[in-house]
Amino acid sequence: MAICVAPDDESAAFPPLPLAGEGWGEGKSGKVFPVFPSPVALRAPTSPASGRGDSFLLSAPCSPRSKASRGQVLLPAFFILTLLFCAGAQAQAAEHIVHSGESIAAAIAAADKGDVVRVLGGEYHENLRIDKPLSLIGVDRPIVRGGMTGDVVRVTSPDVTIEGFIIADSGADLGAQNAGIYIQPGADRAVVRNCDFSYTLFGLWIEGVADVRIEDNLITGKRDLSSVRRGNGIELYNTQGAQIIGNQISFTRDGIYVDVSHHALFRNNKIHDARYGTHYMNSNENTWEGNEVYHNRGGLALMEVRDQTVRHNRVWGNTDHGIMLRTIQDSTVEGNYLADNVRGLFVYDAEYNTLRNNTIVHNRVGVHLWGGSIHNEVEGNDFVGNQEQVRYTGTRDETWGAKEGNYWSNYLGWDRDGDGIGDVPYVASDLVDRLTWRYPMFKLLLASPAVQTLRLVSQQFPVLRAPSVVDPKPHMRPEHDEWNIHP
Repeated sequence: MAICVAPDDESAAFPPLPLAGEGWGEGKSGKVFPVFPSPVALRAPTSPASGRGDSFLLSAPCSPRSKASRGQVLLPAFFILTLLFCAGAQAQAAEHIVHSGESIAAAIAAADKGDVVRVLGGEYHENLRIDKPLSLIGVDRPIVRGGMTGDVVRVTSPDVTIEGFIIADSGADLGAQNAGIYIQPGADRAVVRNCDFSYTLFGLWIEGVADVRIEDNLITGKRDLSSVRRGNGIELYNTQGAQIIGNQISFTRDGIYVDVSHHALFRNNKIHDARYGTHYMNSNENTWEGNEVYHNRGGLALMEVRDQTVRHNRVWGNTDHGIMLRTIQDSTVEGNYLADNVRGLFVYDAEYNTLRNNTIVHNRVGVHLWGGSIHNEVEGNDFVGNQEQVRYTGTRDETWGAKEGNYWSNYLGWDRDGDGIGDVPYVASDLVDRLTWRYPMFKLLLASPAVQTLRLVSQQFPVLRAPSVVDPKPHMRPEHDEWNIHP
């Protein structure tokens, strides 16, 4: 590569660098520069991994009007150093190919920072440690088996990318946190993409790092173990800025476990057949968006958090709650679809949150609202076909829908002026409902004349009325026409 140079004597601000062989020149300002009477070739350092270096030709000026037309080139020393540095960095990038039967660990040890290690299809029985920035790329889905001991891959360096592998057979020691890939503190900006995790205790354990990206992976735990003996699909602890996108997780203890991790994005993940789809605590300013969580004991469990955005998730068929909001503040829960769970929403000690435009359909209990959940805005939601729309245990009425109202499929009021809003408030529960919650066997008497009389009397005489969720602006039609579409 040839570089033509026509320097300005007045622009030099760095001291000269003595170079072997060609003498010195002086500019108008008295500054001294190295002088090359003829073109000079400089060779960048040779990479020990690739065995190559790049040559740079410093030639005389291209223009005949240059002050250096005598064939001399006056080159500032800082420019030479810059060229050498950049050329050296470029020369060090190399690619290493690992064939079936060879050692991935040996290729990693031989690689320099920034190199690419490509592993061809095959089966490799190794426990790997990546202690330098590099890319480990699988070709034709190579399998790395950890031999049922320790971590299959441990990442200790920042700027590591792992892509295109089947990671299998980690150890089963919960105390040692055995994982398919363990990303330890300081390994910032790690990327794990398009990998399958098979029979690993924890799929990924990620601790003490910033800006990791985990995307498009398939994670299956040790499904023959009981739930309490399994690890989690993805474990995030003490992280910043993680992006967890497009992963499929099943047969783990919890799908995604998050603790003390902030400014994260969880998008388009699919989680099923776990204890909790998400077990999430002490983490703030995160976004949960477009995830599908089904056939777990609990769907999304968000506890002791604030400033969350939970939107456009589909949570269905879970044997306890769809979304748990426990000790949560200043968060927005919107546009979610919650169907066929035992409890669509479980809300406990939640304050100053906004719940809007959610579809809560065909759950045994639409919303279980526990004590201390006050000052929340609940607007524009559809409550359709839930056996109990709201189970409320507070000591005074809680108003929902004060601004816009919500739709309740069991609302029996009327709309004489045709504005789409019921003329009488919706009251979610009464004294009879409270009795059935406290004494479940009481349900056997619900059709009896005595219980029907009690319900009528409690409605007519406020002194017998139980505290309830009250919506002063109940909608006559649902906001979402697609509410009856099952996932």
